[in-house]
Order: sequence, then structure tokens, then C-alpha cells
Amino acid sequence: MNTDPILEIRSLCKTYRRRQSAEATVALDNVDLDIRRGEIFALLGPNGAGKTTLIGAVCGLVRPSGGTIRAFGFDMASHWRQARARIGLVPQELSVDMFEPVLLSVSHSRGLFGLAPDPAKVEELLRALSLWDKRQAKIGELSGGMKRRVLIAKALAHEPELLFLDEPTAGVDVELRRETWRMIAELRERGVTIILTTHYIEEAEEMADRVGVIDRGRLIVVDEKEALMARLGRTEVRVGLAAPMPEPPAALAIFDPRLEDDGRLLVFRTDGETADSAVADLVKAIVGEGIAFTTFEVRQSSLEDIFVDLVERKPE
Repeated sequence: MNTDPILEIRSLCKTYRRRQSAEATVALDNVDLDIRRGEIFALLGPNGAGKTTLIGAVCGLVRPSGGTIRAFGFDMASHWRQARARIGLVPQELSVDMFEPVLLSVSHSRGLFGLAPDPAKVEELLRALSLWDKRQAKIGELSGGMKRRVLIAKALAHEPELLFLDEPTAGVDVELRRETWRMIAELRERGVTIILTTHYIEEAEEMADRVGVIDRGRLIVVDEKEALMARLGRTEVRVGLAAPMPEPPAALAIFDPRLEDDGRLLVFRTDGETADSAVADLVKAIVGEGIAFTTFEVRQSSLEDIFVDLVERKPE
């Protein structure tokens, strides 16, 4: 099995300089990233964090200020055409000819990458995206969800091995969002490597194998989704007491508990991978002290909680 990265990014920088001014905006700040063949990688970050700039740099829409990008073993600076022919992009914005019929638009996208016409392949793609019945409709006549499917069809028309999805479900309803998730999973089963940017953290939690968080142009964390949640997640235990207490018992001091709700609620928090054993020890200590309680609730942080914690940290 080939374990080499399908995409290698090293020390990637992009600085936008304002005309007639010494000021500059750093959009990408020494980004290093490897993408594995066959994975779904979710790139998360607030508005203006650098997500779309990073995608643009790989897809040839943005010229980097420094660093290197290698895709499929090709240096993108010197062999851009060979690499770009194997990359698909679904942009965030609807940048299509609204008066062009769906079938013609998708067929044209295939030809842009030098591939011979293949009506059967285009039909298969449109059927898979539930667009075949709309093949003669002008794109401007379609619903917002259908327009987004057309963007996906155009990105897949030249059969790319690496697909960028920049906010693929922005502005669509919940039903279409979940339908898009299913389609993305099917693409991965067909061997397509997917890089996904999204504001919907549940989207990354649902689909991604690995997660990267970018903020202020810097990639601040990259890890397996499950490992990230175990390492940076929090567990909170909330114990409803049968009778209020003025302060936590001394025997529980090692757990750093706090009292809430006028002494009726005992709250304990723990971080990282030892949370399960810490909760078990806490239960033993509570029972050993003979503390009567009416409720015992364990809450584990979501990927969204972790994301918010990361991007709200003050820069060093």
C-alpha cells in the first residue's frame, strides 16, 4: 500500500501588501500540512483564518509568497498543469454561467482539462447527483441546493483524485446538508481524497478522519479526530446533592470540585485522555464519603467545544 502523502505543503506563506502602504496582511503563516491518500480531512477556522487562501494556493488561484506545494509528487510551481489536472475544486461562491444548461456546463468542465468527451461518464455523474432530470435546465433556474450540486458535478467531471470542498453546505437546509454528507462518503469509497472546509463543526465531527484548525493564517493543530477529542476534550461531572452542603468535603479536594446552585450541585471537570479513570475515582470517593445524591450527569465536550477553546486562546 502506498503511504506517501497525496499532498505535501511546506512553509507556505501568503502576504497581501496594500498599495501605497507599508502595512501587510498575513493570510498564511508558514503552514506545513500532509494529506493522506483516501482520507477526509476537515480544515476548520473562523472567518478570515486562511482556509480559502490555502485552497486557492493549491489550486493555482492564489500565488504564494513563499513555501512549496507538492501534489502527486509534482512540484506545483514547475509542474502545475500535471498536478492540477488531478485536483477538483468546489468553490464557496457560485461562479458559473447561469444561462448555460447543466449538461453543457458539466461537459465543458471536463473538456477544460483536456479529456475527450464522454457522454456516458457525464450521464453517470449527473445521475449520481440527482441532476439528470435537470440536464437541459439553465443553471439559473435551479434551486440553491441544485446549483451547489452542479458545482460538485463540474469539479468531478475530469475525475480528480483530490477534491477540495470549500464550505459545501453553506446556506443549504439540514436535509440537503445530510444528503451532501452521504455523497461525500460515497466519493471517499470511490477512492477520492477530500479536503473539506466548513463552519458547521458537526460536519467535521460526522465525516472527517483528521481535523486541522487554522487561525490567523497559522495551522495550530492537526490530529486524528478521535485522538484530538481525547487529548483536548473535557469531561464535566455534575452531581445533584440530596442536601445542600456549605463546602466540598476535604476528601474530594484532589478532584478540585466546586459547588453551584447554592450548594446543591457538585461540579467536577477533568481534561485529556485520563478522564474515564478520573470519573471512576470520583465516584468511588463520593460513595466512600457517604454523600447522598439524586442525579449524576457526565458531559463530554464536542469537537465544537475544542474548536472554540483553540481559536479563543490569546496569540503568543
